[in-house]
Amino acid sequence: MIKTKKIKEPLFHISKRSDIEPWKAWCIRIGSGLLALLVGAILTGALTGHFFGFFEQLIKGSFGSVTRFEKLIKNTVILLGIALALAPAFKMKFWNIGAEGQVLIGALVTAGLMFNIKDSIPQPALIIIMFACSVMAGAIWALIPAIFKAFFNTNETLFTLMMNYIAIKLTAYFINIWATNGSGTMGIIPYGQLPKLFGSQYLINILVVIVLTVIVYMYLKYSKHGYELSVVGESLNTAKYVGINVKKVIIRTMIFSGVICGIVGFLLVSGDSYTITQNLVNGRGFTAILVAWLSQFNPLAMVLTSFLVCFLEQTGSQLVMAYNMGADAYSSILTGIFFLFIIGSTFFINYKVVINKKHKNIKVEESADESKDESLSTLEESSKEEVVLDGPKTEVAE
Repeated sequence: MIKTKKIKEPLFHISKRSDIEPWKAWCIRIGSGLLALLVGAILTGALTGHFFGFFEQLIKGSFGSVTRFEKLIKNTVILLGIALALAPAFKMKFWNIGAEGQVLIGALVTAGLMFNIKDSIPQPALIIIMFACSVMAGAIWALIPAIFKAFFNTNETLFTLMMNYIAIKLTAYFINIWATNGSGTMGIIPYGQLPKLFGSQYLINILVVIVLTVIVYMYLKYSKHGYELSVVGESLNTAKYVGINVKKVIIRTMIFSGVICGIVGFLLVSGDSYTITQNLVNGRGFTAILVAWLSQFNPLAMVLTSFLVCFLEQTGSQLVMAYNMGADAYSSILTGIFFLFIIGSTFFINYKVVINKKHKNIKVEESADESKDESLSTLEESSKEEVVLDGPKTEVAE
């Protein structure tokens, strides 16, 4: 005798993509970014009643004047520089959370030289010394956790994070020493400032970061060192098997990252703020982690991602001023929405949702004899169990 069971076929199922063309992946990312802007507009409309005003301030906040556009480019350049520093370490799967401190320590050394040497030597010589010392400071600050990871296998995430706090407190200590007026803050340091090019205050910063972008791209894609750190990131066992010195790669890569952080610290002080504060980096060391990760450690893609993040942050600040929202954190909210949608888009890049066109019940035929045999086998197994009586244990005979 044959019995029939009905099993309902699911409406859809999820399957992993074997591969996806690059242009399709970018279309998904761009679509996610546009959707994030729409959500931002809806949220702004709900809070202020200005749905279309969101798009107006979106343009006005970054392109409404030459000053605003310069500010956008300035912030993009600094964020991009920090993301470039993190890319080699993260590609090696060394979770360097210490870019904030590595940049700040480079900035501290630069400010210290500007404040103490002043005009005792020619300004071009001072700038060269500042650049060299800032690079060394950033490299040393990154080298310390690298050595402990390479030789003692310490947790690099916690180690680099703690190094941030040390850098912040060192900065506060030296500011208190240098700020003799007791205010705890330093004013503009008039010595050691990078010169203007073609009337632009930030053009040198832009040119330096463009050069760094090309160098990091070539380093990761075409150099032997870039290949070795990729192998280490993929598999430590494979790297050791093919004869790669893993400890050397870890130390070398972190020095490279620290050098770039030192350069960014130098640019922040000598080419941007002309002073030093505890909050000079302003959390960009952590934002750069997301920029590098979302760009899949591609320096060219980081250019666009950094620009979009700074664009949204500036838009949020403009919305706060335009509609008296009274929440300076609104720019962070918009940035968070953007990151949420972009990160979510990676699901649709790696997986696809397949709709079952014939959504119906499936009939499964089952033999009654097979059901009977299953019942008998279950009964036989249960009959082998031990039965506990008042006396000794006995077994039921089969």
